[in-house]
Amino acid sequence: PSFLPSFSSCPHGQWYFREGDVSRVWKCIEIAKRKGARYRLGPELEICGYGCWDHYYESDTLLHSLQVLAALLESPVTRDIICDVGM
Repeated sequence: PSFLPSFSSCPHGQWYFREGDVSRVWKCIEIAKRKGARYRLGPELEICGYGCWDHYYESDTLLHSLQVLAALLESPVTRDIICDVGM
């Protein structure tokens, strides 16, 4: 049998921890799954977003990024698909 991989690349605008960023990531994963993707590639800095400037050096930026990653891993949305998220 032949094997055709199915993947999805999901560019979307993420800025420094705006409200709704996590829901945009979930929505992007749901769309990728609905279209049959088995691997979903998100953009760099997808979780923490762009525009952090000096905030990249603050420990709460890392903490909040890890909290978002934990929420994604615990969510049923990320089941049955490999998700590559940018931290």
